[in-house]
Amino acid sequence: MQNDNKNTLMFIVSAFAILIGYQFFVLGPQQKKAEAEFRAKKAAEQQSAAKAGVTLDANGNPAPLRLSREAAKGLSPRIVVDTPALSGSIALKGARIDDLLLRKYDETTKKDSPPVELFRPEGAEHAWFADFGWAGANLPGLPDSRTVWTTFTRVIAVDDQAMFTVTDSVKNNGTNGLQLAPYATVQRQGISDDLGKNQIVHEGAIGVLGGADEQKLEMAKYGKWKKDKPLQSFDSVGGWTGITDKYWLTALIPGQDQAIKAQYRVTNVAGVDVYDVNFLGPVQVLNPGATISQTTRLFAGAKTVPLLRKYEFGSTPAPAIWEFWNKTKAEIPRFDDAVDWGMFRFFTRPIFNILEVFYKLVGNFGLAILLLTVVLKLVLYPMADKSYESMAKMKKIAPEVEKLKTRFKDDPAKQQQEMMALYQKEKINPMMGCLPMLIQIPVFYALYKVLTVTIEMRHAPFFGWIQDLSAPDPTTMFNLFGLIPWDPGSLPLIGAMIAHLGVWPLLYGFTMWLTTAMNPPAGDPIQQKIFQWFPVIFTFTLSGFAVGLVIYWCWSNVLTIVQQYIIMRRYKVENPIDKIIARLQGKTASAT
Repeated sequence: MQNDNKNTLMFIVSAFAILIGYQFFVLGPQQKKAEAEFRAKKAAEQQSAAKAGVTLDANGNPAPLRLSREAAKGLSPRIVVDTPALSGSIALKGARIDDLLLRKYDETTKKDSPPVELFRPEGAEHAWFADFGWAGANLPGLPDSRTVWTTFTRVIAVDDQAMFTVTDSVKNNGTNGLQLAPYATVQRQGISDDLGKNQIVHEGAIGVLGGADEQKLEMAKYGKWKKDKPLQSFDSVGGWTGITDKYWLTALIPGQDQAIKAQYRVTNVAGVDVYDVNFLGPVQVLNPGATISQTTRLFAGAKTVPLLRKYEFGSTPAPAIWEFWNKTKAEIPRFDDAVDWGMFRFFTRPIFNILEVFYKLVGNFGLAILLLTVVLKLVLYPMADKSYESMAKMKKIAPEVEKLKTRFKDDPAKQQQEMMALYQKEKINPMMGCLPMLIQIPVFYALYKVLTVTIEMRHAPFFGWIQDLSAPDPTTMFNLFGLIPWDPGSLPLIGAMIAHLGVWPLLYGFTMWLTTAMNPPAGDPIQQKIFQWFPVIFTFTLSGFAVGLVIYWCWSNVLTIVQQYIIMRRYKVENPIDKIIARLQGKTASAT
């Protein structure tokens, strides 16, 4: 028995030693060799460009061209892409997916607006494309970005939405074994000045990478990616990786059981920053007469949450909106995290789910925002009601508080003691007045995040002149709301501040003034002056925000005003609404 245990132990140790040794002395060097060959392959393509007469920079890299989009497309023969969601073409030179337009999304809300452009060919400014291929040692004839695909076997399929499936097959017709490693890359040659500037939205490299049980969201924002971490590498099993903008995503998706080495890389070529996200698969041995295949998927489209969830869970139904703990195995892990939910995902994600339900019910995103606001108010009603009740009582006893301040102005300790006694007598908790503001901070941030990062509000109309809830109110009081043919935004310095001071920002300013007037006055005269200026300051500041957010804030204030008014009437507290009504009727205001 003792010998059996000893033999078993020796067998386990020997097996581990063999596996570790094979990994260290065989697979490891092969993978490093494949990576070196991948880099050499790219260098050879640059040399090929030089022979073809392409201008090179001081580092031997191809200098960027400045061709029109159509001229850049004309550098290669092409096959057409034509689906309900996408239009464009695939370059036969390199079999590169580099020309895509999104049919369901326009650049602007104008009727003659062109569709959103996603991919554009190399040679045009801000080129964006996807490449696939093989890296191998001393193997002539491997296809590269300049190969015109007529004899190599590649099958490119695309569904009716935004998912390409690229399948490469290689057969060894020789007499010697070969070693090949598949790769895929998404590359962006320069970006426009407006990308990466929004602090609340992630734009840049993105992916879910790591071990099968420990995959993490790995992100590199354009500016930080270039400045701090121009080269990052990740070992992963499956997952996905790509480049994202606010609303658009291009993502490479390997087989989910495939070990890959992913890389985020920024290089400067002739003054242009080239952003490259790629992965290299494991080295595969191709024996004589044998065939191997590699399948990689490419998502190229809009980050609509239902579509991302459809691809994430595949044929398995997506979890219901309340199943936050759902453990359903995803076909593409955490694919809807391509939407930048932020660190408060546990809060922002459910808010979007509720908003999505309302949108499906009413068919208007603006109305969905109003319904969501009502739901949030109802959920927070018990706490808010106590708070507004306390505020109403404090406003009622404000004259008595002022008398105490006058009576004990030279004795602050006694003044504070008498005020606490008064609060206790009237059963008032002065700290409750801060509760609505504290509660609304996370709600405000979550909704602000949701309405900023999700595409559903983009170009979504409301009513009347509001045709895009994701843009500022297009009207402004400084040209009489469009009656005068003049753009106040053209003014230096203050133009941006007043350009969108339209109907909805003014309504918001009025509702904020009313809520401030209904609150008990601040104890300090200087604080009172500051609070009086808040409605004006916030009206100017928030006028440049998405009008969907301004509508939310305005409607939220209206609901708050109604709730406060009811409570103030209950406790017979004088309020500005009764004053306004009485003034219109020529009477003296009364809370009774």
